[in-house]
This record gives sequence, structure tokens and C-alpha cells, in this order.
Amino acid sequence: METNEVLRKQIFRIIGNQLRANNPPETKATLIRLKKEGFNDFQTRQLIGQCVVVEIFDSIKNRKPFNEKRYIKNLKALPKNPVDELFE
Repeated sequence: METNEVLRKQIFRIIGNQLRANNPPETKATLIRLKKEGFNDFQTRQLIGQCVVVEIFDSIKNRKPFNEKRYIKNLKALPKNPVDELFE
């Protein structure tokens, strides 16, 4: 599958906004934790981006608001892929 660079940039922008606003604070805590576990900055943002994508997908598909509780749960479970839970 080809990577959509425009989409990746937008997801990384969302992550950057969360980090700057420290909202939710779990995003920054996850970034720090994953870097300590040996992931580089790009890999860390890709992993966090998976959690962002789960919420965007669910919001669009099911016409639901952003689920911050699940988002935080998925951040804390990284590097486990949060997409797996959508299809269980």
C-alpha cells in the first residue's frame, strides 16, 4: 500500500497540535515513553498516528464524536496496534 504523504502530514499536524496544547497530556507522555523504549521521533509519531486514525475512522464511519477515553487507552497500549480492536 502506498503511503499518502498529504494524509500523513495532516495526522502529524494533529499530533503536533496535541503536543503544543498538551491536550490530552497522554499524547506527550506516550511520545516520551515510546522514545525511551527506543523508537525514533518519526516512528513514535506514526504509532500515535494510528490512534488518531482509529478515532477519525470511527467518527466518520459511525457518526460518533471523538472518543477521548478510547484514544487515551490506545495511546497507553502502544506499540500495540489500536486498529486491531476495530475489527475484533
